[in-house]
Amino acid sequence: MKPTIVWLRQDLRLADQPALSHAVADLKDSGDGSAVMLVYIWAPQEEGSWAPGGASKVWLHQSLQKLSAQLDQIGSKLFIFDCSRQGSSLSVLEGLRSELGAEAVYWNRRYEPAVIERDKKIKATLIKNGLSVQTFNGSLLIEPWEIATKEGKPYQVFTPYWKACQMRLQATHMKDTLLKAPSKLPHDENWQHILTDKSQKHHYLRPVSVDDLGLLPDIAWDNGIKESWPPGEKGALKQLDKFIELSLNSYQEGRDKPAIEGVSRMSPHLHFGEISPRTIWFKVQSHHGASAASYLRELGWREFSHHLLYHFPETPDKPLRQYFDHFPWAQHKEGFKAWTRGRTGYPIVDAGMRELWHTGIMHNRVRMIAASFLVKDLLIPWQDGAQWFWDTLVDADLAQNTLGWQWTAGCGADAAPYFRIFNPILQGEKFDPQGDYVRRWVPELAQVKSKWIHKPWLAPPLELAAAGVILGEDYPNPIVDHSYARDRALTAFKQLKAPV
Repeated sequence: MKPTIVWLRQDLRLADQPALSHAVADLKDSGDGSAVMLVYIWAPQEEGSWAPGGASKVWLHQSLQKLSAQLDQIGSKLFIFDCSRQGSSLSVLEGLRSELGAEAVYWNRRYEPAVIERDKKIKATLIKNGLSVQTFNGSLLIEPWEIATKEGKPYQVFTPYWKACQMRLQATHMKDTLLKAPSKLPHDENWQHILTDKSQKHHYLRPVSVDDLGLLPDIAWDNGIKESWPPGEKGALKQLDKFIELSLNSYQEGRDKPAIEGVSRMSPHLHFGEISPRTIWFKVQSHHGASAASYLRELGWREFSHHLLYHFPETPDKPLRQYFDHFPWAQHKEGFKAWTRGRTGYPIVDAGMRELWHTGIMHNRVRMIAASFLVKDLLIPWQDGAQWFWDTLVDADLAQNTLGWQWTAGCGADAAPYFRIFNPILQGEKFDPQGDYVRRWVPELAQVKSKWIHKPWLAPPLELAAAGVILGEDYPNPIVDHSYARDRALTAFKQLKAPV
């Protein structure tokens, strides 16, 4: 049988999967005896400067395994191709056309600048060579180009953007239904044999296993990630149901408390497309109230980040506000090292950085505190923080990572004012008042009283001795005085003059 190819990328699911659903429907309508071939191509070099980081690869390994098992259950197979050393996504798709007679390719769109350019070239080449190519929106509620200001320009402020999105969603998506996963998806067993025989000349055409991709680290630093998450479509749906049942009604208050599970933990599932944002939207919007609206607003921020990345493709590396190119950043290698290791001497910052290293995630409130500390207390460039998060977050998403760091630095769209400098002591006392979060991730401070847990260097010596803490040995003194650092940052920011 001739295959109709569904090229999977960041859409590793079967339900509400537009490319897959349309491929199946079109084959059913044509009745020509073709079958669907699900293809995943590992080609990190095609991601530009933003190939998946270490934590993302750990997640991807497990997600591909889960998807492969799902397909086995419905009579199908996931064909994985490794082009990290030889070949390319285009060469694989072209090879499937020439060797198996593939006539059509379906995929869901991505929005990273390097990937957009790659996909344009691939689509043009495939069409030129006689293949039918169809692409779909499987990752967002609204395409980045579908929303514009009255002047026809992209939005740079979230609130009016989200109002426009809500109006469009009410007019369109509310009337849609979710696409069902196929219950059966047969494929041709001969495809594997043909490709194995034909791949002697072009090794990239030989299907491989997930293990063959080498996504897992040689040294097992990823055990915490594996213990903390259930990757895959079933895991995503289970986590969403758990969130709706236990935490949605209290989300508005609970989302800022890192010691409790008050957030949805859906971000890595969304990034890898194990669940669609439409699925989340439909399930959550049926629950009325301020907390449900607050959570849907967070989906809006995700949409906004992709809107910005699409219209301002240079922002992963450069500030949207160009005058920030002249900001007097400091060279603080020891400070950056202490920050990455969770050894800054500020417990809430260190707890977040250690949670990140162990689990591949950091609570969103603590992300803002830790990011502010790096950029404003240490004056280290936001790009350095973005790179670290990119390698250590399981939900590392180029659009959201860029928006978050530029927001913190004050150099992007809808940015925090330059004078918004989070005080790590006050933030800890406000959002982790009993110190439960700090005690979990900074166990050397576990016996410190709540009064001093966020400022142990101010605790009376007898209090520290009773808690078994020797500052400078068991736990570091602050690497910078926050009051001094705040004044220094304000002076530096005031030196920048935005164009009138």
